[in-house]
Amino acid sequence: MSPTAHPPPYRLETERLVIRCWEPRDAPLLKDALDSSLDHLRPWMPWAAGEPQTLDEKVDLLRRFRGSFDLGDDFVYGIFSLDEREVVGGTGLHTRVGDGALEIGYWIRASQVGRGYAGEAAAALTRAAVRVCRVDRVEIRIDPANEKSLAVPRRLGFTEEATLRRRLPSTSGGAPQDVVVFTLFADDLEASPCAGRPLAGYDALARAIPV
Repeated sequence: MSPTAHPPPYRLETERLVIRCWEPRDAPLLKDALDSSLDHLRPWMPWAAGEPQTLDEKVDLLRRFRGSFDLGDDFVYGIFSLDEREVVGGTGLHTRVGDGALEIGYWIRASQVGRGYAGEAAAALTRAAVRVCRVDRVEIRIDPANEKSLAVPRRLGFTEEATLRRRLPSTSGGAPQDVVVFTLFADDLEASPCAGRPLAGYDALARAIPV
């Protein structure tokens, strides 16, 4: 089954967060979140080497994100405070891991680290991937040196499958780095901590959809 046969929600609401597809008008909020977090992000996020970008570059980036979302190619989300006045971070359901599966990625701005937001967002996207997109497998891939990030899938009931050697793009431009692969299968969801959390989902017309 193609991971895009059943597209994910455009918007998810958890207890503390709004997780929704990006819009070009979010560019100033995204730039503020990234510009204030570069020292925090650069050791783990290869794309952070290209930061800071101008506001116009951010607008172009978010237009591409939204276009890919609407076309069903890839699903990148912003993580916002409930009033949507602050970008807390970014996340996504990525189609790069093959048919019947989606990969979750995430980052959190430096000022909001340690509050459980990555886990809250990842739990919401895990449920959306299984219940809305109807995939069989959800993956999270993490640099083995990133201890804080490794704790997220472990708390959510993912299984640590393997450490793959030289599979993750280097953040310094050197040789590829190792990556730890975590998975959660559809039939594991109901027994996992992801299942019981409050969550609301909405489609492109703001209609409620079950998650």
